[in-house]
Amino acid sequence: MRVRRVTLVAVLATALGLSGAAVAHAADDPVLTAPGAPVVVANEPHRLTLTWAPSTWVGEPGGTPIRHEVRAWLGTNTYRSLGTTTGTDLTLTDLAPGTEYRLTVWAYTDAGYSLDSPVTPVRTAYGKARVSYRNLNWSPTDNQIQHVLQIINTGTTPLDLAYVRVRYHVTFEGGNTSLVTHCDWAAIGCAKVRHHLQFFPPPLPPAPPQTPTPTPTVFPPPGTPIPGWIELTFASGTLDPGASTGPIQLRHHRSNWTAIDERDDRSWQQATGGWVENSRITLDVDGVREYGDTNA
Repeated sequence: MRVRRVTLVAVLATALGLSGAAVAHAADDPVLTAPGAPVVVANEPHRLTLTWAPSTWVGEPGGTPIRHEVRAWLGTNTYRSLGTTTGTDLTLTDLAPGTEYRLTVWAYTDAGYSLDSPVTPVRTAYGKARVSYRNLNWSPTDNQIQHVLQIINTGTTPLDLAYVRVRYHVTFEGGNTSLVTHCDWAAIGCAKVRHHLQFFPPPLPPAPPQTPTPTPTVFPPPGTPIPGWIELTFASGTLDPGASTGPIQLRHHRSNWTAIDERDDRSWQQATGGWVENSRITLDVDGVREYGDTNA
């Protein structure tokens, strides 16, 4: 067996919820050719089937099965593993509908690895609904978050808004989780729009054994980023297929009106002046993800 020298890339896999480790390739030469770029052969809500040209041995075969791993490309040497197979096709069922992914295939054996295939961008088929987004704030470091959302029924049956949950994902830099949420105006009426803030501080560290006098600490440590979201639910309303809630204008600020840096928020996109599809905003219908993936 060939000995490989592997360089690890520091990735916050736990914080990002990634299912696969992100590593740099081994420093020695690949023993396998790069697989072909993944080709979409079936794209349905909650179901995506891919095929690709297989990886082959460079030179003499090593005698161990070649495995292909489909991954979502997130950045240089950063991936989310979506599934593996010894074949050249795979059906994925853990992707969100209506969401943009950048898919690639990597091959490996006990004896070595390949380089990555070319990336295939794909938007998965729409499920029951999608979110349209318009950023109203051209300055992402002032003291407010201002955007407009609307929900569109992309299904084939009426959509009961009472079962819809939309989450705009944010990061509280510096551990400051103070945020006041507002609905400024909504075509369906702000009285029907409920907005709720949720955040997730890191767990407390284990207590030192047999400490006679507890030492006062500040937790989490100052500067710790804390993930969270602004959640929208609806008191009532029904959307026919193809119909929209119309604009829902939202505004959020800290209780003391200090500056907010939106650039590390998972759902933030730079203002463009128009409506865009933002699949980093997630939408669930009756507890099932129908749009968006913050780890796409």
